Amino acid sequence: MTRVTKVKKNGLIAAVAIGAVVSSAVLASSAVQAAEEVNLYSYRQPFLIKPFLDVFTKQTGIKVNVVYAKKGMLQRLKAEGRNTPADAVLTVDISRLNALANAELLQPIKSSVLEKNVPAQYRHPDGLWFGLTTRARVVYAHKTRVKPGEVASYDDLAKPHMKGRICTRSGKHSYNLSLLASIVAAKGEQAATEWARAVKANLARRPQGNDRAQVKAIKEGICDVSLGNTYYMGAMATNEKKPVQKTWAAAVNVLFPGQSDRGTHVNISGAAITEHAKNKANAIKLLEFLSENFAQKMYADQNFEYPVKAGVAWHPLVASWGKFKADKINLNKIAKYRSTAAKIMDRVDFDG
Repeated sequence: MTRVTKVKKNGLIAAVAIGAVVSSAVLASSAVQAAEEVNLYSYRQPFLIKPFLDVFTKQTGIKVNVVYAKKGMLQRLKAEGRNTPADAVLTVDISRLNALANAELLQPIKSSVLEKNVPAQYRHPDGLWFGLTTRARVVYAHKTRVKPGEVASYDDLAKPHMKGRICTRSGKHSYNLSLLASIVAAKGEQAATEWARAVKANLARRPQGNDRAQVKAIKEGICDVSLGNTYYMGAMATNEKKPVQKTWAAAVNVLFPGQSDRGTHVNISGAAITEHAKNKANAIKLLEFLSENFAQKMYADQNFEYPVKAGVAWHPLVASWGKFKADKINLNKIAKYRSTAAKIMDRVDFDG
């Protein structure tokens, strides 16, 4: 073999080798792109969020793997530690988000999109979690037995004229604890304790059931008013599978307490990035998508909740209840008083 032939042959081999390396790199890159994903632990059942997650995947090419984790999400993340597959969590109620933050299971993120779309009072000051929708803790009031102005504030529930007229679920439920924590934040522990004790004295029966059960009790004449989250009214008023709930909903008005003072207490559904997220960038993209117009509108319409992003239209039924002033206190501050609220409920033996 001549020197020239040898050089050509070696050059050909080198070219083939380089080509193989390049091709492998391209294939590897393609494989990574094809495998783009994000793993989501969700408090909401997958079928409820699938419609807008499918749109997210179509727009970004990122597949969303959903694990339904309504119960034990915090304990599961703790047990999994660094090996958790979860990149993000989607849950409801500020107390649950704050518990995850306090357990150091979340990581802070910076996102100009989220900071623009989510008002400051509905996100953690350090970016540990972000609200996606809000729900108001309102008063359901019988349409004829409750006169206009009788319940204009949460304070009115503690007044003598409400004796024997109130129904509610357990005082230890997170929704009621969040409301009480907001009263602690606004007026102090002593005032909140007096309020809880007076409301208990005005109950028509021992706390029981869920928010829908209280509306049923109002319809049946057991009580005249109850506390409830706004979206339950939407769910009852449109319930084709259990039409009897439509009759319950038709018996009550939705009242927004506190319009002449601090406003109506609101809570959130929200999302966060896990401490050990393997697909952090994709998880941030998902949260940003959920805060934008399309997902906000679909989320709100599907669940009868309020979008956190300004300018997104409410569901017509939700809009029919009227506009209201929401309490502007940062939910992170309310979350800090949750344990105080629980102690107050024990102190006054609210469920007893």
